[in-house]
Amino acid sequence: MQRYELPIKKPIFANLQAMAVVPNGHDTAAGHYNERQMKISERITGMASSPIRKLTPLADKAKAKGIRIYHLNIGQPDIKTPAKGLESLRHIDRTVLEYSPSQGFLSLRRKISEYYAGYGMDYSPEDITVTTGASEAVLFAFLTCMDPGDELITTEPTYANYLAFADVAGVKVKTLKTHIENDFALPEVEHFEELITDRTKAILICNPNNPSGTLYGRKEMKMLADIVHRHGLYLFSDEVYREFVYDGQEYFSAGHFPEIAENTVLIDSFSKRYSECGIRVGALITKNKAITQGVLKLCQARLSPPLLGQIVAEASCGEDSAYLENVIGEYDKRRKVLIRELSAIPGVKVSTPHGAFYAMAALPVDDAEKFCSWCLSDFSYEGESVMMAPANGFYITPGLGANQVRMAYVLKSEDLQRAAFLLGKALEQYPGRIL
Repeated sequence: MQRYELPIKKPIFANLQAMAVVPNGHDTAAGHYNERQMKISERITGMASSPIRKLTPLADKAKAKGIRIYHLNIGQPDIKTPAKGLESLRHIDRTVLEYSPSQGFLSLRRKISEYYAGYGMDYSPEDITVTTGASEAVLFAFLTCMDPGDELITTEPTYANYLAFADVAGVKVKTLKTHIENDFALPEVEHFEELITDRTKAILICNPNNPSGTLYGRKEMKMLADIVHRHGLYLFSDEVYREFVYDGQEYFSAGHFPEIAENTVLIDSFSKRYSECGIRVGALITKNKAITQGVLKLCQARLSPPLLGQIVAEASCGEDSAYLENVIGEYDKRRKVLIRELSAIPGVKVSTPHGAFYAMAALPVDDAEKFCSWCLSDFSYEGESVMMAPANGFYITPGLGANQVRMAYVLKSEDLQRAAFLLGKALEQYPGRIL
């Protein structure tokens, strides 16, 4: 047998290094690199950091110094996850942790279908796609229903991650301002229609609202349904806080309007309902088959939603109704405590939330982000401080929300009282307080 030998070549990295062309005549062998080629994308450089997490390094430094931080910045409940969900995780009998179907397990989608039937909405398992949290559902809805350059209308303040997903999808976000003075009520129909152009594809609503806690009832949802029906738009309705409604208010879903069934995309999640943020299981629900089929392509590209998360989610669907009744009652109690305590602090104005578990407050400070940073870097009282989310990150219009913060009442009542007390002490000492 004749033997062939390949010629010996230099390592490929050596060849690439020799070929590199860089500014000012420098080469990689001299320890330089091509800066133009090494830049990250404009998509990422133009994306804002999360207002919910951006101050985390300051909080970590404070904790390292032994300061206790009361976290009002993030919607991470301290409520216990349902026992049935936890038990399902402890007793997994699989010998292989396999991929699930890209659209999620049929058994889970059946449970979600039954859940919606309990709210008077007829969604079959085929109308439901299981996603990696509600966040993926929002992103997939944007990518499926809109092209780069299309326009999306929503209110501000708004959930900050919507803006990140719009950036990824190349979608322009146009906003309607809502105001703390009237508890961030939804603007009238003419204000929505003034923003509609040939490039407008959708209206996005979060109900109950994050970050404001505002609840949109039958009247407001009917107005939105009429707008999208009249103009041929999609209605993306993020309803992950559906259960958390207070003061005898009425919850009404975009899914309750059959005339816009083809327009409507519901976004849902197990994160808040069952205090299961870490399992990363959400859902996208729509009667529009073209959307479902388009979303499935993206689901296939990411292969599978979380296997273990789906197991926990499905088991949690079987939890007794008393679980949610107790959770809602607990949040309502906390809501009242926080509003009472904040209202007693001189110079603080707080909105009255009727849903979710967030409240927005205007503070007597020059700049809320500076103040929130100062609370973590320069302030403590009896070894404790408080962390809040600066509200400017929930607005798009420059300058709006500059003196506002979002607070999540996800701590037990005595901790909320203490956090409000610390806020009052911090305001007394803050150099940028406005008298």
